[in-house]
Amino acid sequence: MSILTKEADPLFVQPRAERPAYATGMLLDAQDFSDEQTYHRSRLARAMAFLAGGGTLAGLEVEHVPGSATQVEEIRVKPGLAVDRLGRLVELPRDACIRLPNWFALIEASDGGDTLRTAAYENVARFVSPRMSDSAAVLPASALIADVFIRFVGCPVGLTPSFAQGPFDALNAVSTSRIRDAYELKLIPRSGLDDAYDGLPIPPADAVLSNPASTAAERRDAAQDAVLDAYGGAEHAGGSGGLQPAPEHPADLDYSAVFLGRVFIPVDDITSPARTADVPLVDNWGRRFLPSSPLLAQWVGL
Repeated sequence: MSILTKEADPLFVQPRAERPAYATGMLLDAQDFSDEQTYHRSRLARAMAFLAGGGTLAGLEVEHVPGSATQVEEIRVKPGLAVDRLGRLVELPRDACIRLPNWFALIEASDGGDTLRTAAYENVARFVSPRMSDSAAVLPASALIADVFIRFVGCPVGLTPSFAQGPFDALNAVSTSRIRDAYELKLIPRSGLDDAYDGLPIPPADAVLSNPASTAAERRDAAQDAVLDAYGGAEHAGGSGGLQPAPEHPADLDYSAVFLGRVFIPVDDITSPARTADVPLVDNWGRRFLPSSPLLAQWVGL
C-alpha cells in the first residue's frame, strides 16, 4: 500500500474555515466535495488539537519481544489511539512491530555505523522518564537510544472509472476512490542528546501545574495563563504558520508525529557500538498522556 506525502493532506497547511455554499443549478466539481470534507475534518481536528494536544489517548504500549527459535526479536507497539499535533486521530488497530536485528543492521549499513556511534551514550539515566527513574530499573552502562514515533498517513485505496485528468481524452481512466486514514511507525536513533537536552516531551503548560509543591493559587494562575497564551504561535498543535518541531522531534521527522516511547539497546562500546546479550529496556513513561474525562474525574474523586 502506497503512502501519500504529508503535504497531500489539506489539513497539513491548516486551511481557513470556509464552508462550501450551494444553490440550485450550481455547477459542482470534485474540488467542491473535497473542500466540504476538508472543512469538517479541519474543524474537528482544530478542536482536538486544542482540547487534547498531541499524545496518547489509549493503548499504544511499546514493548520488547525477545527473539527465539520461532520468534524474531521485535520492538512491538500494541493497538491504541493517539492524537497528533494537527488534531488528527491516529489509530493502530492491531499489533505492529519493527524487527530489531534488521533495523540495527540497516542503520549500521546506511552510513558505516556513524549514526550508531552518535546515538550511543554512557550514563543513560540522564535520558529516562521520571517514572523509570523512580522505579530503580537497572540501566545498562552503555546503550544505543532510539525513540518510537507514530504518525498519521493517508493511503489511497480502491480504483473507480473516471474521466482522464490533464491533457487526455481517454474514457477508460481510473481514479482513487478512497483515502484510508492509516499510520506509520518509526524507530529513530537519537543523536545530539546531552545534559541540557534529553529529547523527551515536556508538559504543554507551565511546570507549576505538575509541581506537587505548588499552592492552589499558583496552580490556578498557571492554568489561566496557559489558556490565555495557548492560541498564538506555531510551536503547538493547531498553531498558525505551520508546525515547528516539538522538543522530542529530530530535525528530519514529520513534526506532527507522536512520541510513544524510548528504547535503550545495550551496547559494549559507544565508540564502536555492537549489541550485547543484555535485553533492551523500553521506557513508556516519557510520552504525553491524554487521560479521558471519566479517568480524570475518578482521579480527583468525583
